[in-house]
Amino acid sequence: MKLFSGRSNQVLAEKIASSMGHKLGDVSIRTFSDGELWVRYEENIRGNDVFIIQSTNGPSENLMELFLMIDAAVRASAKRVTVVIPYFGYGRQDRKDQPRVPISSRVVVDIISTLGADRIISMDLHSTQIQGFAKIPFDHLYSRMVLLDAITNQGFNKEECVVLAPDVGSAAMGQTYAKRLEMHFALIDKRRYKPNQAKISHLIGELKGMDVLIIDDMIDTGGTTANAAEVAMKEGAKSVTAVATHGVLSGPAIERLSDAPIRKIIVTDTILLPKEKILPNMEIVTVSKVFGEALGRIHYGESVSALFEF
Repeated sequence: MKLFSGRSNQVLAEKIASSMGHKLGDVSIRTFSDGELWVRYEENIRGNDVFIIQSTNGPSENLMELFLMIDAAVRASAKRVTVVIPYFGYGRQDRKDQPRVPISSRVVVDIISTLGADRIISMDLHSTQIQGFAKIPFDHLYSRMVLLDAITNQGFNKEECVVLAPDVGSAAMGQTYAKRLEMHFALIDKRRYKPNQAKISHLIGELKGMDVLIIDDMIDTGGTTANAAEVAMKEGAKSVTAVATHGVLSGPAIERLSDAPIRKIIVTDTILLPKEKILPNMEIVTVSKVFGEALGRIHYGESVSALFEF
C-alpha cells in the first residue's frame, strides 16, 4: 500500500498518511516555464495498491496534475489505483441546465475512468448524482463525523438552537444535522439569477432568540452564507455560526465573511487555505482520520459504508 499526493493539499495528505501509520511516497512534480507539467514516481510501485490524494479546487492545473499522476501510476504497473479527491472541483456543473453547455463533472469522472483508475473517493459532493457518472466504484464520504463534534464543542443549548439551510439545495444536509444534533430546522428560499449571485425570497422557520447554525457543503464567494447570516440577525437571532465542509473562499468571500454578523466559521481542511484567507473567527477541523479509516478499509477489503452507520 502506497500513498502519494499532488501539490494541491499536501498538508492534508500528510495527515491522512500519518493517521494510518504511513508516510507519503516520493513523487516529483515540476512545472515547466511554458506551464506544462511533468510527473515521475521516484519509487517502484509495480504490483502495489496506490492511493493518489489530490483536491481539484482551482486552478485547473490541479486537475491536469491529477490526470498525469493517474496515467503514470497505471503505466508503472500499479496493481490498483485509487483516486482520493477530498474536494471534487466542477461538482456544481452536474447537469445540462442550459442549451449548449457541458456536464463538466461527468467529463472529469470520464477522464479519470478512461485513464485506468480503479476507484474514486470524495467527500460531501455538491450533488450525489455525480457518483452515477462513474463506471468504476465511487465512494462518497461525509465530513459530519468531525463537524458534529466541532459543533457540539461550541456548547449550544439544543432547545435554543436552529440549523438554517441557506438554500433548498442544502436542505437535506441541514435536516440531517438538525436530526443528529436534536435541534430545530429552518430554510431560506433563494432565487439564483446568475452564477454566484442570488436573492433571498422567503424564510421558513423561527429564528428569533435562537443561536443559528448555517450549514452548507461549501462556502465559495461567501454571498449565500453572508446573506443568510444577515437575514438571521434581522429575524432576531442571538448569534450565527457558519459551518461548511469545503472552504473554497474565492473572489470577495473574505471581505463578505469579515463584514457579515458571523460569530464563528467552521470549515474542514479538504482545501488548503493560505494564511490570508484564515479569519480570526475561523476554526479548521481535519478530516484526515475519516479518509485514513476509509483508505484502510478499502485496502483490506472491508466495508466503507460501515463508517457512517451511527
